[in-house]
Amino acid sequence: MAGTELADRAEIIEELAALSRPAAVPATRRLKRPTKILLAFVAVVSVVELLVFSGTYFLYSSRYVSTDNAQVDGDQIAIKAPIAGSVTGWSVAAGDTVRKNEVVGSITATGGGAQPKRVVKSPGAGAVAVNTVVDGQYVSAGVTLAVAYDPSSSYITARVEEDDIAGVHPGQLADISVDAYPGTPVLGTVTQVQAATAGQLAEWPGDDTDPSNPQKVDQYVPVRIAITNSNGVRLMPGMSVDVHIER
Repeated sequence: MAGTELADRAEIIEELAALSRPAAVPATRRLKRPTKILLAFVAVVSVVELLVFSGTYFLYSSRYVSTDNAQVDGDQIAIKAPIAGSVTGWSVAAGDTVRKNEVVGSITATGGGAQPKRVVKSPGAGAVAVNTVVDGQYVSAGVTLAVAYDPSSSYITARVEEDDIAGVHPGQLADISVDAYPGTPVLGTVTQVQAATAGQLAEWPGDDTDPSNPQKVDQYVPVRIAITNSNGVRLMPGMSVDVHIER
C-alpha cells in the first residue's frame, strides 16, 4: 500500500513538473532554395523597374516641358446681330460651313424704324461650332448669334505652369497627343508665349480666406503652338490634347 502511494505521488510530481516547463517553440520552417531564388529575383526586378522609371522620368522631364492642360483652338469668327429685333430666316446650325459675307439670316426690328430689317452676314469662312439662336428669338444689337472657326487656321493653346515657362520659347518643336486620336502623333512649333498668366492674379488672400494661412494660387501661362503636321487627323476647336515641348 505504501509503495502504491509513493508511486502515485511520483506520478503527480512528474505531471506538475511537466506543466511548469515552458512550451517547446516549434522550429522555424526554412524556405526551400527555389523559393529563395524566386523571391530574390522578384526583388531585383522591382529595384530595376524603379531605377528605370526614375531614370526615364528625370531624362524625359529634362528634355521636355509637358502639360495636359491644353486644347485645340482657333481664331473665332463671331456672327453678331447688327440691330435689336427678332431673328428671321436663320439658316445655320452647328457643324454647317459658312462662306465669307454669306447671308445666314436677318433681324426684324421691333416697331419698325428707319431700318426695319437687316440681313446677317458671316464675317469669315469656316465651320460653325456654336449656334445660339432660333427663328423668332429676340436678340439685342451686337449679341453673338453663332461662332465659326476656320479649320485651316487651327492651333494649340497649351497652359504651362509658371515654374516651367522659363524653358519655353518661340521656335521650339512640340509633340502633341490628341485624346480623340490616340497613337497618332501631331507636330507643332511654339509661336507665342503670352506675357501674362491665365490664372487670377492674387498677391494677397481673399476676404473669405484665413489671413494667417494664405494659399498659393497656381498660375499658368498660355502658349500658342502652330500645327505643322496634323498627320491627317481632323482637329476641331475644343479637343483636349497633351503637349510635350522640346527644351
